[in-house]
Amino acid sequence: MSFRLASYLGSISPPPGITLALAVVLAGGCATAPKPPHEPDDACAILAEKPKWDIALHKVQHRWGVPVEVQLAIIRNESSFRHDARPRSASGEYASSAYGYSQAIDGTWDWYRNETGRRSAKRTNFADAADFIGWYANVSRQLLGLAVGDAYHQYLAYHEGHTGFRRGTYRKKPWLQRYARQVARHAHTYRVQLSRCRVRS
Repeated sequence: MSFRLASYLGSISPPPGITLALAVVLAGGCATAPKPPHEPDDACAILAEKPKWDIALHKVQHRWGVPVEVQLAIIRNESSFRHDARPRSASGEYASSAYGYSQAIDGTWDWYRNETGRRSAKRTNFADAADFIGWYANVSRQLLGLAVGDAYHQYLAYHEGHTGFRRGTYRKKPWLQRYARQVARHAHTYRVQLSRCRVRS
């Protein structure tokens, strides 16, 4: 709590039924939620606007070997860079437990936290979501032999799971293949953009 907020709270009497602790929660509840980048088509603009994302993405690249552009392309397709994204069915109900930047489902997220020891990781935290994607792509490399920079096949394995990918379930899903091609195109575009802005910097 800041000194200014503490001083302010100490100078007022909370309404009946409102404890000082609750007053602190209410006062802090007006913090703005993270917003998607203003230019999602431009990797250089994204990283300039979100320097903490830049650091997180490069940490993942160093740790798991997954290129920044592949991470960005998957997150873009999964959540449009929205921290609290959740898929809904035609009826408006939540379609699955997928949640957050990475749209990881409950079971896979728990698997990631157990395997990495990152028990406090949250799907609404960009750095955690990026690390999850890096970890999953690395598992796909180990189990399926997929190159971590192969955005097309990595996305198919990401969506279908490793067992589904082995069975080729994606072959009967033209819409999913279309999404995977879109992810691959975005990854290519981001890679070209990043090579240019890195040269300029």
